[in-house]
Amino acid sequence: MRDLLKALAELEGRLEESYGVSLNEAMVLCSVGDETVTAGSITACTGMTPSHASKVIRSVEGKGMLVRKLGEHDKRQMYFTLTPKGKSCLESIKERGVDMPGWMLSLVHDSRDSR
Repeated sequence: MRDLLKALAELEGRLEESYGVSLNEAMVLCSVGDETVTAGSITACTGMTPSHASKVIRSVEGKGMLVRKLGEHDKRQMYFTLTPKGKSCLESIKERGVDMPGWMLSLVHDSRDSR
């Protein structure tokens, strides 16, 4: 467990260094993509609790990568879309990727091999 947490911290450090986003922020960017989504769908996609997702969403908004809009039919519902800056960051992550810690990379390759 300790090795896993260390590897995740290292992965997050690389994301922040390369793209200026945390691991959770990157997951929010990925869960929104080119769509307009609700906070509930972000929560479901990322596995975060609603309160944690709310904090991460605010953080991504604060970085200018995400905007929220009120629902047209239901003013209680919030919808989220990526800004051009958010789309650019997500595309960069997809194109260039992130260097994963060595043993974590082997886990990804092992799981692909077992399919």
